[in-house]
Amino acid sequence: MHKEKALIVGAGPIGLACAISAKRRGLDPLVIDSGAIVNSILHFPVGMGFFTSPELLEIGGHPFPCSAEKPTREEALMYYRGVVRSEGIRVRTFTRLLTVERTDHGHRCVLNTDVSRLHPSESGSQTQEVGERTELVAERLILATGYYDNPNLLGIPGEDSPNVSHYFDEAHPSSGLNVVVVGGRNSAVETALLLFRAGANVTLVYRGDFFLESVKYWIRPDIENRIKAGEINARLGAQVSRIDEKNVFVLNAAGEEESLNADRVYLMTGFHPDYELFKSIGISLDPATGAASMNEDTLETNVPGVYLAGSISAGDATSTIFIENGRFDGEKIFGA
Repeated sequence: MHKEKALIVGAGPIGLACAISAKRRGLDPLVIDSGAIVNSILHFPVGMGFFTSPELLEIGGHPFPCSAEKPTREEALMYYRGVVRSEGIRVRTFTRLLTVERTDHGHRCVLNTDVSRLHPSESGSQTQEVGERTELVAERLILATGYYDNPNLLGIPGEDSPNVSHYFDEAHPSSGLNVVVVGGRNSAVETALLLFRAGANVTLVYRGDFFLESVKYWIRPDIENRIKAGEINARLGAQVSRIDEKNVFVLNAAGEEESLNADRVYLMTGFHPDYELFKSIGISLDPATGAASMNEDTLETNVPGVYLAGSISAGDATSTIFIENGRFDGEKIFGA
């Protein structure tokens, strides 16, 4: 059976940074990803810009040039695939890690490659695998999978309707349509504003009675003013109870149900790490926070030879680790 010194699962910026750390210590890691290179950035809204400087997104000491003060989605895609080419990183895209079994010689990993799987799973669960299966043994297994493939489901009827998505791509196709956005954090608020400015009739449904302080300081007054002006409809303190192909049904605090006409529905309810994969490997998780049991200095979990990098190491607190602070995790793993 084929052997690898290191298998890195996740070709996002942090997984690629881990690969660079490994290569500079004489290893030639294999990086796999269930999607494309930097798949989460690929699925950012078209034309979206970052709100951080390019220097904080750099990996491996490669300068990140951009045309303005802050880079765009398209510039980030170009930068990271350029780093892969420059560093000669071995990457297998659209390849999913199915199972891991610890053996005396390392970790026996079963992979599935399916190039037809171009988008994240809307269901949040693994889709039926129809591609080519391969097996290998990895001495070190580094999980840098992020959480973008696993949306937080509401568990309501109609959540899998064809007019429903947990991912927002572009506002223009929704111009003139009735659109319901569910959620009250940054992604939901930004989605609602983009849709409004593209000419959609937007209703924002949020279970909270007010927007949290964590909403970006320059966005919060914008959404509040749009709601106050009646330009964006809002149902605060309300929860979605069910969805059909034309309507979203919400319950207010008094338990009264209202029907909202919806040509499209965006459930911007956040994401979570693949806890089932972690459990199948034997990684111990805190039942309250989802945080894994691991050495903070080396990022090695309670399973010898298995490491976590990036946001997944924080459990449910996914918003505490970003590219900016997670890009150094490879130095902890391979520099120990």
